[in-house]
Amino acid sequence: MSGGVLMNGDGLDSWDVLTDPSDPGLHWTTGNIGEAVPGVQTPLSWSLWGTTIEEGMRLSMRDMGAFSRAESRLPPKGRQLCQAFYGRGALSVELLARLGDRMPGTTGQQVATGVYGEAPDTIDYRPTVKRYPFVAVAVPYQMLRIAGRLRVARATSAEFWPRQTGRVAAMGLPEALAVFAEASAQFRRCVYLQSMALFCAVQPMYDALTKLTRKTGVGDPTALAGGYGGVPETEVVADLWRTSRGEIELAEVVRKHGFHGPSEGELSGRVWREDDSPLRRLVNDYRDRPDDADPRLRDRARREERLRLEKELIAAVPSAQRPVVKLLLRRAEVSIPLRGVSKTAFLQAFDVVRATARRAGTLLAEQGVLAEPADVFFLTVAELLAGPTPAVRELVALRRQRHGEYLRMRLPEAWVGTPEPVVEQPVVAGTARVRSLTGVGVSPGVVEGLARVVTDPAFDEVEPDEILVSATTDPSWSSIMFISAALVVDIGGALSHAAVVARELGIPCVVNTREGSRLLRTGDLIRVDGGAGTVEVLEPAVEPRAVEEPAAVAEPKAVAQP
Repeated sequence: MSGGVLMNGDGLDSWDVLTDPSDPGLHWTTGNIGEAVPGVQTPLSWSLWGTTIEEGMRLSMRDMGAFSRAESRLPPKGRQLCQAFYGRGALSVELLARLGDRMPGTTGQQVATGVYGEAPDTIDYRPTVKRYPFVAVAVPYQMLRIAGRLRVARATSAEFWPRQTGRVAAMGLPEALAVFAEASAQFRRCVYLQSMALFCAVQPMYDALTKLTRKTGVGDPTALAGGYGGVPETEVVADLWRTSRGEIELAEVVRKHGFHGPSEGELSGRVWREDDSPLRRLVNDYRDRPDDADPRLRDRARREERLRLEKELIAAVPSAQRPVVKLLLRRAEVSIPLRGVSKTAFLQAFDVVRATARRAGTLLAEQGVLAEPADVFFLTVAELLAGPTPAVRELVALRRQRHGEYLRMRLPEAWVGTPEPVVEQPVVAGTARVRSLTGVGVSPGVVEGLARVVTDPAFDEVEPDEILVSATTDPSWSSIMFISAALVVDIGGALSHAAVVARELGIPCVVNTREGSRLLRTGDLIRVDGGAGTVEVLEPAVEPRAVEEPAAVAEPKAVAQP
């Protein structure tokens, strides 16, 4: 690696595993991957995520009958479904559109619009019924099996996670790497099952509820797609509430939910199992809430609302159709919660990968192979398992520098070919301010309050009753969402993490604002309409925004609905 630069045939540095080539005409988006795979990944984290998503989606499409066995095999870089650009994961719109072109009841254009925001006429759509016979057999079969398969996967991860993380400190290097490989395999299985659950169960049921509510004019799908109980993210909130009331100890919360934490979708992130300090502050904030804010009361209210809407829906259809509607509602009750089951299973496996990688880094640093333990995250999975080469320190130094460069860059949410990154510049005082934003309303309600633009997922600066504004969220955000007035997120849709948790917690939420976290500023007085999907700046924050003590937080006002 003399001179520090090796080039591959695409003109890219061969040691840089965080940027892939792209065929010139391919359309890419970061919008549907950013929740699970946040921000700029380290090489170890992306080498696990990238291959896992690629294999999981292709295998699930094959097992649904939409892809042939040949199409389920990995193609070369540049034409894959999931690739990295400047450290961020992105999905190919073309391959997702191909799935839509082969599935009954949808089209490639509809899928492209859902993930890309529009249906570009430069995509080669190829609608065909050739795969319909395979899909007609495979999808019902997979729908009947997926709940049971996920229960097994969750039980496996639930036993595997505490057992292995509890003894990782005593592992030698060979054992740590063996468990690392075992956990990686469990992670891949769980992500495959999540893809299957989303394609075969969760999304079809949500689409069916959408059609039913539009046809009858009763309720909306977001209200019907919640109130089932057992949502993992709201279980975290409930346990933190119990801790704040002295019902359980914080150690019990960590024992159950310690695989969550800031940047939990990045292997180098430190989760609550390793650092519970974010939870300690949250417990204090929860303690200050009145008793009638008990999240368990909200859970009951959500369930009662859903059951009420279900009765209205059944009454709104002709009597001959009621058995079919009842069956649909019961299938939705089984299918839609599978989203959370699969996510918990793969996050637990992912945390075992994290723990064993960190242990391997410590041991390699003690041996003098790595300069410091955290350098392990700048290797790939294959490099770590094969054993670092003598040139590993130079390799790590190159990747660390490049990783830092990527952190200062910003990508568009969607692009064609290879994206043009923009280097982030500090906001200049006096710059023209945005007055309003439009996104997708996914949790109803209208609230006015002070915005808090969150860039640090440790939530050190977040105050109760602020309106959170962020590029993305992950399951650990549910803990802070509970004491927030509303949520505004750059990406997401009706079944994204932010949307699901906001509905369960009963707070307004607008997603898919695209640039809300850049255009809004901490201290802006804003109005969020979670039904209409709008965000209005009522009073901009005072400029310049110098570093200062946190201002007193205005009590949010619920605005009367017309």
